[in-house]
Amino acid sequence: MISNAHKRNKRRRRPFFIIVLIAFFSVPHSQAQSNKIMPEFLKKGDTVGILATARKIDLVTLAPAIHLLESWGLKVVIGKTIGKELNQQAGTDSDRALDFQQMLDNPNIKAIIAGKGGYGTVRIIDEIDFTAFKKKPKWIVGFSDITVLHSHINKMNIATIHGMMAISAKSASPESIETLHKALFGDAIEYRLPVHPFNRKGIAEGELVGGNLSVLYSIMGSPSAQDFKGKILFIEDLDEYLYHIDRMMMNLKRNGYFEGLKGLIVGGMTSMNDNDIPWGKNALEIIQDLVKTYNFPVVYDFPAGHLKDNRALILGKKVRLEVSDKETILKFE
Repeated sequence: MISNAHKRNKRRRRPFFIIVLIAFFSVPHSQAQSNKIMPEFLKKGDTVGILATARKIDLVTLAPAIHLLESWGLKVVIGKTIGKELNQQAGTDSDRALDFQQMLDNPNIKAIIAGKGGYGTVRIIDEIDFTAFKKKPKWIVGFSDITVLHSHINKMNIATIHGMMAISAKSASPESIETLHKALFGDAIEYRLPVHPFNRKGIAEGELVGGNLSVLYSIMGSPSAQDFKGKILFIEDLDEYLYHIDRMMMNLKRNGYFEGLKGLIVGGMTSMNDNDIPWGKNALEIIQDLVKTYNFPVVYDFPAGHLKDNRALILGKKVRLEVSDKETILKFE
C-alpha cells in the first residue's frame, strides 16, 4: 500500500520533471546541431595518409605532396589504392572501400588526404563503417568528388577540410598550400577579397557547407545530403555545360535549398562548355539570375575549387561573411 507521504513526494517531483522536459525540447534543433566537432589539429610528428577513393593515381605523381607534407614535419602513409587501377578507378570498389576503412580506423593516422578526385567516392560511401571515426574523428581533406565525404561527415556533426588534394601539390598556388597548412594545424584563417560586380552586399554568420555543385546535386535525397537552412553554402564546378549549371541550380531552388540560406559563396566555375546554339549566360550570370529573389549576401569568384589558387575551407565550422562595396571578408570563428 502506497503511503500518503509517498504520494505527496511524487506529486512534488512531477513539476520539476516536466520543467526539465520543456527546457530540453525548447532548445532549437538547429542550435543543437550548429556546433560541429573539430578533429584534433595536427602537430609535428603526426602521421597522415594519402589514398584514392575514386580515380587512379600512381606513387610518382604523389612525390611533390609527400615532400610537402614531410617538410611540415609530418609522416606519410601511402594507401594500398595508390598504383592500383581498374579502368578509370583506383582498383575495385571493394579495394577503395577497404583502404579508406583501414585508414579511418587506424588511430595513428591523424588526417586522410585524397590523392585525386574524378568520380567514384559515392560508389563506396555506403560500405564505410564510421563507428570508430565518430568516437575519435580525424581530418578528411580534398575537394571535387570528395564532396560526398564532406557532406556525409558534416551531417555526422564533424568538420572536414575542403582543400587541395595530393595531386595538386606540384601546381598549387602558395596561398593554397599555406591555407591548407593553417587549416590542418589550427591557425586562424581569414580571407579578404576584392569586390566582384555581381556580389550582393550583406553580413551573415553560420556554418559553412557545400562543395562541388554536380556532386551536391547527385546526392540530393540520399543519406549523405544535408539541410542548408541557417547555413552559408559554398559551390564550385568544373567542365560542365552551361545548361547543366542552370538545371542543377533550378533543382536546388525548386527543392527549397535556398530557403533560409544565410549566404552563398560561389567559387571557381572553371572550363565551362556551351552548345553550338549558346545558352546565353555564363555560369556566374546563371547563378546570379536564379538567386536574385533572395536577400542573403552572395560572393562570386571566391578562390576555391578547380583552380591553382584553391584556398582551404573548413566545412562545418562557423564563419562570418561580410560583403561590402569595398571588399569581402570571410572569417572562421
